[in-house]
Amino acid sequence: MGTEAIMSTQVLAPATARAHVLAVDDDPVIREAIVDYLSQYEFRVTAVADGTAMQAVLASDVVDLIVLDLTLRAEDGIALVRRLRDESTIPVVMLTGRREEADRVMGLELGADDYLTKPFSPRELLARIRVVLRRRRQEVHQGRPEGVRAYRFDGWELNLNTRRLKNRNGQVVPLSNGEFSLLVVLLGAPNRILSRDQLLDMSRLHSDDVYNRSVNTQVMRLRRKLEAEPAKPRYICTERGAGYLFGVPVDTIY
Repeated sequence: MGTEAIMSTQVLAPATARAHVLAVDDDPVIREAIVDYLSQYEFRVTAVADGTAMQAVLASDVVDLIVLDLTLRAEDGIALVRRLRDESTIPVVMLTGRREEADRVMGLELGADDYLTKPFSPRELLARIRVVLRRRRQEVHQGRPEGVRAYRFDGWELNLNTRRLKNRNGQVVPLSNGEFSLLVVLLGAPNRILSRDQLLDMSRLHSDDVYNRSVNTQVMRLRRKLEAEPAKPRYICTERGAGYLFGVPVDTIY
């Protein structure tokens, strides 16, 4: 596949479409099929062949959801999911091979929102995209106590309206959907031990394919962003055999 093909994008459907879907797949047949099918409905669709082109689209346009193939020939799809979650909260629907269970589980644990195995039905892809986007619209209220605008702790601030976390220097620390939801729950119950099951339920991190490990993964990622020494956490503390608690005072801003 030539450089022009890799870097090119296809944008179909009218500009008035309600949601913009970005499809990343190095198979031109799959890209064309996704564009042709989804553009018949309420979506504007852009299709690209690699992570470089994906980043270019994200830098220049608003994207509501990404359909990402995990088996790109030139790149590691898992690495792209990890990069996406470090930089944004855009929903991700993964495309995977039937036998790649380990990649599927890892992708979900890193923050992908859903997956579909190849070969797939365009109609099922459409249905899954609609479910993920509908869930995203509801997430703004997820785990959020009524009337609370922000939480502050030890010089940090989590603004629930903008979904932004600022550190002591006022710098924005990017959070994935899962990290944000989990942090909201922890800050809403400081110095209270919450079991993994409670955290799964209250932050809605669970799915059919992700078990308690998803809580452990999100906690690990949050510690890397919050703690001066992630191996010796001050904020998100482990209570062996019980769960986790947020270990410093939290101020609630109404």
